Amino acid sequence: MKVLIVEDDPAIAANLYDYLEENGFEVDLASNGQTGLEMAMADSWDAILLDLSLPRMDGLTLCRKLREEAHRDTPVLMLTARDALDDKLAGFVHGADDYLVKPFSLREVGARLGALIKRYWGEVATQELRFGDVRLDLTTLTVERGGRIVKLQPKDLQLLRILMQAPGRVFGRTELEMEVWGDELPDSDTLRAHIYTLRKALTRQGEAELIETVHGLGYRLVARDTDAT
Repeated sequence: MKVLIVEDDPAIAANLYDYLEENGFEVDLASNGQTGLEMAMADSWDAILLDLSLPRMDGLTLCRKLREEAHRDTPVLMLTARDALDDKLAGFVHGADDYLVKPFSLREVGARLGALIKRYWGEVATQELRFGDVRLDLTTLTVERGGRIVKLQPKDLQLLRILMQAPGRVFGRTELEMEVWGDELPDSDTLRAHIYTLRKALTRQGEAELIETVHGLGYRLVARDTDAT
């Protein structure tokens, strides 16, 4: 699996390079946006790790040029110190496939890269999502936990789908509200109430809690008694 790192911070670039190489990736490195774009267009890559703030050409411009001018569909995992929702949305608008805010876990970088590459290669079945003993069928919109059917209201189902798409990632409250309710944002307690009913439905028979509240930030899925798949 060939990965291009475009990162101008020498320490971050070295850590990413060493970790990915140790875990079986074939890695190359560019320290500015212009060189990164040239390398991205000159070779075939399975994924690109792209910093947002770069000398000579910023990450958003690089990603846009890669998509619109070079017509490359290489998966792009964007790395940035900016955690505002507008910054994330800008990344997706310009063609990024996923987003990580610094500081990040190297293990999470590796896991997200692996997931992006598998989807790029067509190795991931898109008909269902799984986390631990929870299964969400995206075709029938049915949810099972440990083989039992979990009945959910539409908004709760949407929240579960979002959380299951990136286990371990913290989804901010505003981000979840915009994903589920769009521009018509609900009252301040509405999201909390839906998270409560979702938790209750998933643990109705005494199963381990999977949804963690990250105080001041939002919510994420975490494995408790069972391992995530």
